[in-house]
Amino acid sequence: MPLTVSQQCRAVLAYVKDQLLLPNSGVREALSDKVFTDRLDNNFVTLYGIFADELYGYRNDCLDQLVALIRVAALTWLQRPQELRDRDKWCELNPTWFQSNKMLGGVCYVDQYANNLEGIRAKIPYFKELGLTYLHLMPLFKCPEKNSDGGYAVSNYREVDPKLGDLEALKSLATELRRAGISLVLDFIFNHTSNEHEWAQKALARDSEKEAFYWIFPDRQVPSAFERTTREIFPDDHSGSFVQLPDGRWIWATFYHFQWDLNYSNPSVFSAMLGEMLFLANCGVSIFRFDAVAFIWKSMGTTCESLPEAHKIIRAFNSMCRIACPSVIFKSEAIVHPDEVVQYIDTYECQLSYNPLQMALIWEGMATRDASMLAQALERRHNIARGCSWVNYCRSHDDIGWTFSDDDALELGKKGNEHRRFLNSFFVNRWPGSFARGVPFQDNPRTGDCRISGTMASLAGLESGEWGAVERILLAHSIIMSTGGIPLLYLGDEVGQLNDYTYVNDPSKADDSRWVNRPPYPEERYKQRDDLDTLPGQIYNGIRHQIEVRKNTDEFYGGRLWGFRTHNPAVLGYQRPGTDSTVLCLANFSDHPSWVGAEVFQHMPRIVHNLVTDSSVDLEFGIHLKSHQYAWLRYKT
Repeated sequence: MPLTVSQQCRAVLAYVKDQLLLPNSGVREALSDKVFTDRLDNNFVTLYGIFADELYGYRNDCLDQLVALIRVAALTWLQRPQELRDRDKWCELNPTWFQSNKMLGGVCYVDQYANNLEGIRAKIPYFKELGLTYLHLMPLFKCPEKNSDGGYAVSNYREVDPKLGDLEALKSLATELRRAGISLVLDFIFNHTSNEHEWAQKALARDSEKEAFYWIFPDRQVPSAFERTTREIFPDDHSGSFVQLPDGRWIWATFYHFQWDLNYSNPSVFSAMLGEMLFLANCGVSIFRFDAVAFIWKSMGTTCESLPEAHKIIRAFNSMCRIACPSVIFKSEAIVHPDEVVQYIDTYECQLSYNPLQMALIWEGMATRDASMLAQALERRHNIARGCSWVNYCRSHDDIGWTFSDDDALELGKKGNEHRRFLNSFFVNRWPGSFARGVPFQDNPRTGDCRISGTMASLAGLESGEWGAVERILLAHSIIMSTGGIPLLYLGDEVGQLNDYTYVNDPSKADDSRWVNRPPYPEERYKQRDDLDTLPGQIYNGIRHQIEVRKNTDEFYGGRLWGFRTHNPAVLGYQRPGTDSTVLCLANFSDHPSWVGAEVFQHMPRIVHNLVTDSSVDLEFGIHLKSHQYAWLRYKT
């Protein structure tokens, strides 16, 4: 009778342990550590099921690959600093630590915001003033000077860009942040490497081992077959999914021509990237943002996006972290259809995920003065797997794409592509009456596809001087603060930084309009942050007030949300239930005052408490909201 998968797993685990107990393994000490072996025993079944049973079991070197993986995990554990081991234990005892209403994220480019890592360290007092508990530093590893894609073309995962500092400076910063209560978040760019990475250079020189790390073909036959079902991502850079090498061969490059896709059908690629990840975990990284997760697995005849194997790869990485560094968690970046985004969110996969739909629909609501699409999305798509959280944001370092479902839009009488064209026109100031000053990104006349670049303030009307800009900014932030998840600020937006058009003067950035929303540190605006007579002061103090109220509102813990129908399309409503009270959140997207009638409040007490103004509100005759006003109304249940 053949062995069951469970029996196979136990037999293989015994074999792996025997191999690691050999004198030359270098990790025998880890096998005598009960903490490590307990984690290995608890998580090996997941790794085995994915790695050996589903992905690579057909290979005759599969067992050797598994031994090598666990050896890397054991070595990581043996080299892990005691302070990080203590953090591992604490996180295992508090697995939902990141769901706290006291969580607040910030994100920035090191060079743009603070020149270097030492500059970031010097800003820790300000981060504490703001209330940050999570700091995402945009890619900071060594990459080509010109072809860097903002740091997303990595040429060495273990070497910091010399202009920013070195590895010791990164480790020291991670330690200081952790002691200040701030988790360090870094990007893990694992779909591709720079064409200047050592692996890529060896592949270019026809090293057979490293050639197998990438998707390289001698002619167009196979690439053309793949491209029948894949889409172009950056048509301004190159057509299709492949680019030609100087020697005539063709290599897969989903994004820019200098970013070469890794071949995860080769288990050696998984092992190599695992080694890089665990190395960074021991440097003090708490959260990895997984870049371009949807693209990591390729299969002929498919779109090569969000395939089942992509999820298995991430789950295998997750199980390895549960063994070697269990305090580390993952954040997915999947700017795809909403039905696909949620598939990456799971305690066994990515515990955190960007919320691109909410972000896009906040802007959609501001353009249309109609919150219907956002209300529909919150009611239908907000609640996710238990033990996981959204990362909610108004804008990121990247462009804004309109990733809503066409079917959802049609239910509300909006035709998807037609509505996207309107939004693109509105946010690049091609629509009469637009307050926005965005810049088009990857405008594709052939397909009609386009995305939007711009800072929060410039898109909300501060740059154009339109009335209501400060109120729009605060309205948008009130939503990311209260819907459930980790609110994420692009640092500088809290003082109303504007678009930086000087990027066009830099040849390495001129062709990428996203640099318009990555301005340098707005020093003068930060100096004005305590002056309520200035626009930066009004924005900063408005956001700081939201942060403080959020921290003191237990109902905002976790992510559970109930929809609330206001019967006014301009007014968004949703509820955040607590133990013995609930907070009803309202937000008026109209440029004019709006009324919500008393009939929708019949299930609530007549008198409720507005947490925003710290005052009582009588709902007997409904509620009147000023233009762009928001309210957080607590009532006993």
